[in-house]
Amino acid sequence: MRFRHPDGTTVHLAYCTNVHPAETLDGVLAQLRDHCEPVRRRLGRDRLGIGLWLARDAAQALVSDPSALRDLRCELDRRGLEVVTLNGFPYEGFGAQEVKYRVYRPDWTDPERLDHTAALARVLTGLLPDDVTEGSISTLPLAWRTRYDDGSADKARTALLTLAERLDALQELTGRSIRVGLEPEPGCVVETTADAIAPLTAIAHDRIGICVDTCHLATSFEDPHTALDTLTAAHVPVVKSQLSAALHAEHPHLPEVRAALAAFDEPRFLHQTRTSTSAGLRGTDDLGEALAGDALPDGAPWRAHFHVPLHAAPAPPLTSTLPVLKSVLTRLVGGPHPLTRHLEVETYTWQALPPELRPRGRPQLADGIAAELTLVRDLLTDLGLKELP
Repeated sequence: MRFRHPDGTTVHLAYCTNVHPAETLDGVLAQLRDHCEPVRRRLGRDRLGIGLWLARDAAQALVSDPSALRDLRCELDRRGLEVVTLNGFPYEGFGAQEVKYRVYRPDWTDPERLDHTAALARVLTGLLPDDVTEGSISTLPLAWRTRYDDGSADKARTALLTLAERLDALQELTGRSIRVGLEPEPGCVVETTADAIAPLTAIAHDRIGICVDTCHLATSFEDPHTALDTLTAAHVPVVKSQLSAALHAEHPHLPEVRAALAAFDEPRFLHQTRTSTSAGLRGTDDLGEALAGDALPDGAPWRAHFHVPLHAAPAPPLTSTLPVLKSVLTRLVGGPHPLTRHLEVETYTWQALPPELRPRGRPQLADGIAAELTLVRDLLTDLGLKELP
């Protein structure tokens, strides 16, 4: 979906396909048929943006076979879909029964991460619509925080500088500019937008910036305006923003609130949980750890890294951080000029919801994703953007 900002800039809105498990190119093609095109039809649009997640094997198949890449581009066109952004965070196995900490490997100290991201950039130049010259890729925020030292930081910085050089060369070759954004996430070396300032200014290259995920930002209790003002002052580009909402518990000391939270404690993904105290941010690596005892103070609200559907907040006594998303979106695209041109709804946890909230099949999932996109579309038009055909 495309929108025209009042300053004339085109802003792209997509939804991320990591909600649909696929490790191979055949699986990606099936996604387009079984999920993405039905969502587009529900929205009544001739064109729908999707943020592709390409696992390692799918990316390698595309980068090593130009005809496969051309076929994918033709299939996108045939189904009324377009791609301007990729989710390069998960490497493989994102549809596994248990993901947890594995999603952070390989990290930016491992050459495989550089090679994979460079391959994604090459693929994206071949997928961009004919009238679009800039693409974006989100990636993990350097590494999970443990076992990361000064030597690790040097390796990661060198890898990102090498990536920037490759992206420069790719633009010379193709005429298309690809930018990569580190995506701050609780528990990682770069947990907050403030944590991103030092490593990104050390690289000081406009092709490497930040991806602002509104669920992650809210989970870490960041103030949206402070976060974005700081990035702007530091000249860190917002390459893209993932629009998502975290789980919010206002009174975590109450037994009924803990019981409601426990329903979201599931075995597949890591649900980092945070609370803001007078001594600073406190947290656990997973929701179950927070609920197990006194690991986390419960005198103030808790937020958990669980991407809940944007249009359907959890039932009381829980809610979501949708107000944080609205505040971020207002700052990103509600001013005289947009701070980013790529927006992506990323609710990959539909099948991890408590059983009674999960979609019962493909049609219900498509309905839910379409409802999320409709909500964001309405927010954008309320901010003065005009939806384009």
